[in-house]
Amino acid sequence: MSAVTDDGFLNGRIRARQLRNGFRAGMDTIMLAASVPAKKGDDVLELGAGAGVASLCVAARVPGCEVTGIEIEPEMVGLANGNAKLNRLEKRVHFIEADVFKLPAVARKEFDHVFCNPPFHEAAARPALERIRQRALQDQGKLADWIAAGFKRVGGKGTFTAIVRADRLSTVMCALPSTGVNVFPLWPKPVEPAKRVIIQVTKGSRAQSVILPGLVLHDDDGKHTPEAEAILRGERALAIEATHQ
Repeated sequence: MSAVTDDGFLNGRIRARQLRNGFRAGMDTIMLAASVPAKKGDDVLELGAGAGVASLCVAARVPGCEVTGIEIEPEMVGLANGNAKLNRLEKRVHFIEADVFKLPAVARKEFDHVFCNPPFHEAAARPALERIRQRALQDQGKLADWIAAGFKRVGGKGTFTAIVRADRLSTVMCALPSTGVNVFPLWPKPVEPAKRVIIQVTKGSRAQSVILPGLVLHDDDGKHTPEAEAILRGERALAIEATHQ
């Protein structure tokens, strides 16, 4: 087993062991989990679950939902299922070792909500990385395939949610329907361009696709804004919705 750390999320409500030198959950993970509009009784799927932090945060926020996480790395699957037990969520959250493009029968069904933080860095833009971290970060030209694979698993009126680098937005949009898509920018500071966007699409929606006002993460002094802090502490969800829908 590689070296791991023990980390807290949602103000300590979730504890998770993560690889010290692998892909590590951070603000992207928490913002993504907070934006999944699950409710009690919903069946939720995460693609590329890593150590399971996002899935566990969804389950902690939404009592009564069930979450299945797909992860290709055996070591990460072991960590994720261990983290589910650590947080006493193993009855509602479980992780399966599988390729997102070759899902096992148990995951080849329709889910109420599907979400992912897919690999979205081009290999040429990143230095040489440790293998597991590289697989989690570099898309190998398959970002659109990730988006299509996730959307395919969404049931009628369900949602697909992903967080990606803002400059990869056009790639993502080409893999989704032309209607029902909400784009939610995450602004680092009030006057800085967005580095990340959350994309959420409702299957079957004919509503106009829109770019929403988004969320400013830090004030001019670099501190989290009250709105961002409340999400990071698990005190509120992140609603990705257009006012006209």
